Amino acid sequence: MTELTDELFDQLITRAMDELPQEYIRGLQNVAIVMADEPDEQQREKLKLGHGNLLLGLYEGVPLTRRTGNEPGLLPDKITLFKNPILMVSRDETALFEQIKRTLWHEIAHYYGLDHDRIDHLERRPKP
Repeated sequence: MTELTDELFDQLITRAMDELPQEYIRGLQNVAIVMADEPDEQQREKLKLGHGNLLLGLYEGVPLTRRTGNEPGLLPDKITLFKNPILMVSRDETALFEQIKRTLWHEIAHYYGLDHDRIDHLERRPKP
């Protein structure tokens, strides 16, 4: 796949959110879900990403497990899905949607405080 409008990408994100377990979606509080073509320079520097590295999504905020309830002026958390990298790893429309859904789920898991090892373990677990 090479071409995808922002409108269609946004529709696919919305569809993915509708298909994810709703108890986790309803639990998202003060979280903006946005899209961008690529990570910006500030995001790349913060993550120490080289220009050859692909970043499909990014959670920026304070995970629920690290909150004390006394964080003054806490800004909204942000989940960004990066359109061009997701396109690069998707061979067709079905794979594109599944990658969007998986990336969104992964970033939501970070909001709930899961680290990469725990997310990978849960993703490898057989589905009921």
